[in-house]
Amino acid sequence: MTDIVVVESPSKAKTINKYLGDSYKVLASFGHVRDLPPKDGSVRPDEDFAMDWQADDRGAKQLGEIARALKGAKTLYLATDPDREGEAISWHVQSALAERNALKGVRVKRVTFNEITKNAVKTAMAHPRDLDTPLIEAYLARRALDYLVGFTLSPVLWRKLPGSKSAGRVQSVALRLICEREAEIEVFKAREYWTVETVMLTPTGASYPARLTHYRGKKLDQFDLNDEAKAAAAKASVQAGAFSVASVEKKRTKRSPPPPFITSTLQQEASRKLGFSSQQTMRLAQQLYEGVEIGGDTVGLITYMRTDGVQLAQEAVSAIRKQIQAEFGEQYLPVAPRIYQSKAKNAQEAHEAIRPTDISLKPEKVARMLNAEQAKLYELIYKRALACQMSAAELDQTAVDLTDGKGQTLRATGSVLAFDGFLKLYKEDQDDPTDQDEDSRILPPVAKGDPAKTREVTSIQHFTQPPPRYSEASLVKKMEELGIGRPSTYASILSVLRDRNYVKLEARRFVPEDRGRLVTAFLVSFFARYVDTGFTANLEEELDEIAEGSANWREVLRAFWDDFSIAIAQTKDLKISDVIDALDQDLGPHFFPPREDGSDPRACPACGAGRLGLKLGRFGSFIGCSNYPTCQYTRKLAVEGGENEDDSLKDGMRVLGQHPETAEDITLRRGPYGLYVQQGEPNPEDKKAKPKRASLARGMDGASLTLEEALGLLSLPRLVGLHPETGQKIEANIGRFGPYVKMGALFASLDRDDNVLHLGLNRAMDLIAKKQASVKSLGGHPKNGEDVLVRKGRFGPYAQWGNIVANLPRGVEMDAVTLDEAVALLAEKGKTLTPRGKKGAKAKVAAKKEVAQKSAKPPAKKAAAKKTVAKATKKTPPQKTVGKAKPVAAKAGKI
Repeated sequence: MTDIVVVESPSKAKTINKYLGDSYKVLASFGHVRDLPPKDGSVRPDEDFAMDWQADDRGAKQLGEIARALKGAKTLYLATDPDREGEAISWHVQSALAERNALKGVRVKRVTFNEITKNAVKTAMAHPRDLDTPLIEAYLARRALDYLVGFTLSPVLWRKLPGSKSAGRVQSVALRLICEREAEIEVFKAREYWTVETVMLTPTGASYPARLTHYRGKKLDQFDLNDEAKAAAAKASVQAGAFSVASVEKKRTKRSPPPPFITSTLQQEASRKLGFSSQQTMRLAQQLYEGVEIGGDTVGLITYMRTDGVQLAQEAVSAIRKQIQAEFGEQYLPVAPRIYQSKAKNAQEAHEAIRPTDISLKPEKVARMLNAEQAKLYELIYKRALACQMSAAELDQTAVDLTDGKGQTLRATGSVLAFDGFLKLYKEDQDDPTDQDEDSRILPPVAKGDPAKTREVTSIQHFTQPPPRYSEASLVKKMEELGIGRPSTYASILSVLRDRNYVKLEARRFVPEDRGRLVTAFLVSFFARYVDTGFTANLEEELDEIAEGSANWREVLRAFWDDFSIAIAQTKDLKISDVIDALDQDLGPHFFPPREDGSDPRACPACGAGRLGLKLGRFGSFIGCSNYPTCQYTRKLAVEGGENEDDSLKDGMRVLGQHPETAEDITLRRGPYGLYVQQGEPNPEDKKAKPKRASLARGMDGASLTLEEALGLLSLPRLVGLHPETGQKIEANIGRFGPYVKMGALFASLDRDDNVLHLGLNRAMDLIAKKQASVKSLGGHPKNGEDVLVRKGRFGPYAQWGNIVANLPRGVEMDAVTLDEAVALLAEKGKTLTPRGKKGAKAKVAAKKEVAQKSAKPPAKKAAAKKTVAKATKKTPPQKTVGKAKPVAAKAGKI
């Protein structure tokens, strides 16, 4: 008798089924099988936070497949991921199956493994447990909180701040961090300061740099030399002095290796070292976790990648230490294993850090089995895990003080790497590295009392710098420090901010859009507590306490909702004028910065008498004149003359260069649907001939667009390569709904991080393979040889041949239908897809005419038609339809 195992993904199911053998059947849930319906009332605070759950089409299908497989089975093993989300998915599967009465006589057990290897999976199966109730309750509380904030606060935003899209419990706090950093940058006033630096010579003629630290007997503070005159006087004193070595201080320091990766540090280092976004990093890590084919077997290469824990399993540490000894030698192996402990206190700390599942699988060994991005990330994880158990690096640091006996002191510092230790393999990057690397500066031998000559003296002007904008790495680090968000949420939070157009990335740094600043200003003005980092962090701690079993999830929700509902109620009578006044006061310095000539930055340039201010219109915010309607001056919500105004397209176009073959101008232009590039100009004598045009790909910046990029866009579609198995062409292009790849009749959209101009064959094949799971080619149609496809549709699978489609009979899966059956269905029940636009309108008119003609037929036929309708009505009772309700795929559950 076969037992059933449920995991999240099909690839994981395939691998685990190989490990467990024929006595088990492993099925995929495809992630969450149910969620809260996106409508009011899915969480009901008045009913002690009762929740409704609903399965989508795919979830209902998977639950049906699992329920069918359970017939005759003794045990259901829920083997989803070993974290809060994984526990929640297992709970959803169990609850939904219980509602279907599919668990009668079936034992339900929970198994978890931190890596997808044969030993780990079999060990987990031998030690099952029950579902972790506190962890599930922590999920329920988190999901309810996110729902209540989103579905209660977002409508307030829509009503009171037109043009805004949504607010989120953690998302809005992250946006506030970005906006506040931008405000700091805007109000930052640069301060001037000077330093005096020298090149000194030893008695043997060796040179080394030094800096003036004491002037006229006083230690110099940063702004003591704050103008050129003071710096020149100090420089003259150094040039006139006769210096000698007053002291030489040497000490040896040790630098320990960083701990192995957790989710946040992996995202940070992948951003710094590899330029990967958080979302891209997690996608690649998921692929490495689920495994690749090695020696005819699928092997997971890394442990689970959503974790806060820095500890490693004892057997992993032993294997790493053996590898260090074999590869680097005894001196690189510390006497005792290094033990790391996390400072973070939360429920996911029990998981191991991210490490290779088998340390003998070196990056160069598995690189040929991975695509370029996967190989880079695996190498990063491998080196970090190996380095964390290596010996500390040792540095000899030297500080030399030189004095002229008249109050001037120079200092020279440097260090020598005495023993490289872990630095031989791995060095951690910084978000904002200093200009000077002390490890690379080596001082020549000097002794106390040695005379020193000044070969060169310079005074250097400096200005203080504003705080840097957040990168993905530094924002994740900040969120982690503040205790907001969790490993499973960092990537999605950053992605949502970009998708909502609240922020954009420039030079890999977050810049808030004006829409994002308005939302933040509104929330800070009227919901300050709920975008406060301290409040959000405290709420995260309460959720962790629920997961640990030390807090009641409904009590936490009650305490939150009592205050939050009052805050929402207080905005009921909030006037738009109050909102405008609050936002204008908060963002006025941003939109109307002081002018160099001292004139009023709010003076209307049209009428001269009115003052500019923030206005809220039906479609969003804008800048307008106070003398409206007499003066109708408006401008987009942007800083006057600032970087939000595209000066390069003031005349509607910008010439990027000439085509290398035709010498035609390649121009960037603005159209009604956004920016596009054009080759040449229309021919006035041939109105039908149009110049070649191409829209900019998602993420492309018109201000920095190059000629090469424009030529690449105009040359689309681009041949990426040939599929190694089928020989079919794989092309990349940009369509109506964004960039995509195409193979035959199969289309797959590109992800946000993919570049349509540089997409490689491996990545293109990966996208095609994922799409093939929802589209299957049955072969050429007998009439014209064009592909007959079977697709997953919103209301079930259907066959398609060109523009002709036919739904498959109920209960028939897409994998079960043959070419002949599909051709017969298309001939019998096929209908033509209605084209959009004017052609679609014409088709509708034609359809109406056809109906009118049919209605003019003899009465006898009408009566026959009525009889047919009556018969059909008897067979199928009428169903009530409310509004535009769609058929629900599965019965909704409640808690």
